[in-house]
Amino acid sequence: MYVRNNLRWRVIWKYAWKSLLLFTLYSVVVCFVYGPLRLHSVSIPWQPVSLLGTAVAFYIGFKNNGSYERFWEGRKLWGGIVNSSRTFAVEALEFVTSVVDAPNVDAPAASAQELSVRHRRMVYRQIAWCNALRLNLRRQPEQWDAAVAPFLDEEESERLRKMGNPPAHLIRQQAADLRVLREERGLLNDFQHVQMIRTLEILYDLQGGCERIKNTPFPRQYAFFSYVFIWIFVGLLPLGLIGEFAKMGPDHIWLTVPFSVLVSWVFNTIEVVGHTSENPFENEMNDVPMTAICRSIEIDLRQMLGETEVPPKLEPVDDILY
Repeated sequence: MYVRNNLRWRVIWKYAWKSLLLFTLYSVVVCFVYGPLRLHSVSIPWQPVSLLGTAVAFYIGFKNNGSYERFWEGRKLWGGIVNSSRTFAVEALEFVTSVVDAPNVDAPAASAQELSVRHRRMVYRQIAWCNALRLNLRRQPEQWDAAVAPFLDEEESERLRKMGNPPAHLIRQQAADLRVLREERGLLNDFQHVQMIRTLEILYDLQGGCERIKNTPFPRQYAFFSYVFIWIFVGLLPLGLIGEFAKMGPDHIWLTVPFSVLVSWVFNTIEVVGHTSENPFENEMNDVPMTAICRSIEIDLRQMLGETEVPPKLEPVDDILY
């Protein structure tokens, strides 16, 4: 996600120079054909071009609204993941205590060491789930050893990494541990168990929302025809402008080049902005900064455990937060 208030010109130029060059060359060719070669038949009336431009503007505006909705929904889902991760950690730390709450369970009180181990396992598994979901959405399984494995037991890590959907199985393992705490150790009463299971259900809902966006591409009919309509308009624009500038005098036809390039660049930029917002989980410049969010979750949850040596928050790289 680009975090600077204003785009740097080098960033704009990086994405615009090819189209600007193409628009300029095309406009120059049209002016040369109309002027020195005197083929005035290339000129077309301005009214149809302006009408087409209005229609294209409405169309790409509709498409961009849909693209932004996908990005914003993805960001809201990850905001929910942050909150639910904190909630689960608090529940694990405050519900799982040395007091035996299940009257039908004959088990000794948990020692401080056992509680510490159980707290750490559940909280660390939640951190692992966040990172596993991030890797699953970005299709980056090669980063498992660095992002997920450090928060899991070796056996559990090796078993889950082979699953088709590791995040789903991580939540399933959390539920299995909660059942042990309730039925075998008596460290959770019925209300606490139901409440923590409900938190896991919310995490499943958030994961499903992310997977829905990831696995459902933006409708191609909107994306494709938006691209086609833009280039039809760009192709007709200098043909419509040149006749208007020719009315001001033969030397004014060359004003078609800057004005045509400017208008074409504006329309093309709007199209590119919408296109880059279609899929918010691709680790691109305008996407949801899942890596930074996962790091924030890790810091919060590890500090809840009382740890003081935690990694720093991620900083933007070239004004981009990943």
